[in-house]
Parts: sequence; structure tokens; C-alpha cells
Amino acid sequence: MIDIYIMGRRYQVPEGLTIIQALEYAGYKLIRGVGCRAGFCGACATIYNNKNDPQLRYALACQTVVEPEMYLVQLPFFPAGKAFYDLGKIKPSGEVILNLYPDIVKCLGCNSCTKSCPQDLEVMECMSDALRGDIAAVSIKSFDCVMCGLCAARCPQGLVPYNIALLCRRLYGRYLSLPSKHLQDKIEEIAAGEFDSELEELKNMSEDKLRQRYKERTIEPP
Repeated sequence: MIDIYIMGRRYQVPEGLTIIQALEYAGYKLIRGVGCRAGFCGACATIYNNKNDPQLRYALACQTVVEPEMYLVQLPFFPAGKAFYDLGKIKPSGEVILNLYPDIVKCLGCNSCTKSCPQDLEVMECMSDALRGDIAAVSIKSFDCVMCGLCAARCPQGLVPYNIALLCRRLYGRYLSLPSKHLQDKIEEIAAGEFDSELEELKNMSEDKLRQRYKERTIEPP
């Protein structure tokens, strides 16, 4: 058993648990701040440090194992600004990025956003690319972003790198990426009703049969 501190209160938990497992072991019922438990959804952003060490560290609670004398707090939501736009009415340009997120010009290049990213993304580079209007570069470099918000929480200028990167990925997907014939063919098949009977069959299945069908599904090779 090891000692950890949750919101300033000491708890003893078994060694080897993830932060989420330790929270639940300590009696916390997680409603917010927990999601896929696999490092993909970004819902369990956590800030922590260790006793007698003021250095703040950043992690996803489902992927980080507790350490002795860890002081932690979760950050399931950060009140960062988000621009509203109609993707069909804007164009993929640097001017659009600046119009929607004008504060991006205040970036100090301090790299706090990169240091806080639990995905080890080069967030500051993404912001530099966004300032230059290089939407494709931002999309590629931010592809693994899970929208946890820790970069915005640490930015001294109040920027929202993850929302800026999301805008770029949407612009790239809508206007710049090559069309997928496979996807278009599948959409046309769905619109023509080719899968209606199969969908109806699934809707009428019991939960046990659905689970069995899922286990027996054919998985395409990568």
C-alpha cells in the first residue's frame, strides 16, 4: 500500500493502480473525468506533483500509475474559449484562423503547451504552423490530440491550442484532403438501403447475441 493525496486528503491505495483505479479504490464515484479508459478520449486530464517537489506534471489518469506521496487533482473540463463557425461557409486559409482565433498572435513561444501535453505532441509547433496558415501541417502534427485541454490550462496567454488544431483538422478534412472513393461508395450504398435489413436484424437482437456477433466479427487487416 502507498500513500497518495486526492484533493489534499491522504488515502492509502494498492501499489500499481492507475490514477483512475486509485480514485475509485479511495471511494470516488467518477461521473465526469472518466471516459474510454484507454487513452483516446482525453476526459481524464490530471495535474499532479510529488511531496516536496513543486514541479507540476500532466497526465491522463487512465494511463498513469500512482506513485508514493503523489498529490493529484483531475481537470475534467477547462473553460477554454471556442469559436463558432459554419464549416461549409469558411475557407481553408490563414486569415480564417486569425479571424476566429485572433489571440493566437500573442503566442510567446514558451513551449508550456508542449510540456503539458500527455500525448507528447509538439503543440507549440502546431501554433506556429497555424500562424503561418499551414493547415495541413497542423492537421498532421495534431492528429493524435485527445482534446484534454491541458495545453490551454498551462498557456500564460490564455490561448486554446487544442481548439485551434481542431479547426485546422476540420478545414483539412473538408477542403484539402483527397476524397475517398471507398467512403463515397459506402455512403451511396447506405442511402440506397442496402444495409436496412441487416440493421433491423441487429436492432431486434438480444444483448447476448449482439455481444456474440461482436466477438465473431471479421476484422480487416491493417
